[in-house]
Amino acid sequence: MMITQHPLKIAPSILAADFGHLADEVRMAVQGGADYIHLDIMDGRFVPNISFGPLIVAAVRQVTDLPLDVHLMIEEPERYVEAFIEAGASILTVHAEACVHLHRTVQRITELGCRAGVALNPSTPIEAAREILPFVDMILVMTVNPGFGAQRFIETSTSKLRRMRKMQAELNPICELEVDGGIYADNIDDVVRNGANVIVVGSAVFNSQATVKENIAELRRSASSAVWRQA
Repeated sequence: MMITQHPLKIAPSILAADFGHLADEVRMAVQGGADYIHLDIMDGRFVPNISFGPLIVAAVRQVTDLPLDVHLMIEEPERYVEAFIEAGASILTVHAEACVHLHRTVQRITELGCRAGVALNPSTPIEAAREILPFVDMILVMTVNPGFGAQRFIETSTSKLRRMRKMQAELNPICELEVDGGIYADNIDDVVRNGANVIVVGSAVFNSQATVKENIAELRRSASSAVWRQA
C-alpha cells in the first residue's frame, strides 16, 4: 500500500463572499494565498437553496488563473457538465447520490479535459465511492448537510475522513481528499490529521473579524503541525 502525503490546499468558497464585490473578494483570496477557488452550485432540488450557474463560474474565471473547484449540488449533473467546463471549471465534482450512471458522468468530465471529483453526503457510506475511486482525481466528504453555509461540523466526520483516506491509499493514492463544511481554525488540524488535504472554507475566510489574507494565514498556522499517518 502506497502512502502519499498530499500538500495542504485552502479552497475559499465564494458562497460566503460579498457578491456585490465578488471580483474583489476573489482577488483578495488569490492574493491571500488560496490554492483553489471553490464554487457551490445549488439547484433548489438536490439541496434546498439556489445559488448560481455557469455565468458566475465564467465571471470568476476572468478574475483568476487559480483552479476553479466547482461543486455541483444538483440533480442530473450529467446534463450540465459541458456548460460548467466551458465556463472554466478546473475540477468538477458531482454527488454520488445524484448520478444514476456515475462512471459515465466521471468519464465524460475526464474526456472534456477536466479533473473529476465525487462528493458524498454525511449519511452516505464511504463504500459508495469504492468502485469509482480509481477513476477520479478527488473525493469530497461533506461534513455538514449540503445546501447552507455556516453549519456546525458533524463530529463523526473525522472517522469517515480517516477511513476514506485509507481506502484511497489502497485504490488511488494520488487522489485528493477534500472536506467541506464547518471548518475553522479551531478544527482544521483535526480534519488534516484524519486525511483531508483540500479544505473548503467559507465564513472562516470571508468575515468581518479579519482580512481574507489574515484568515487564510491563520488557517495554515492552525494546520501546520497536523500530518496524516497511516495507522
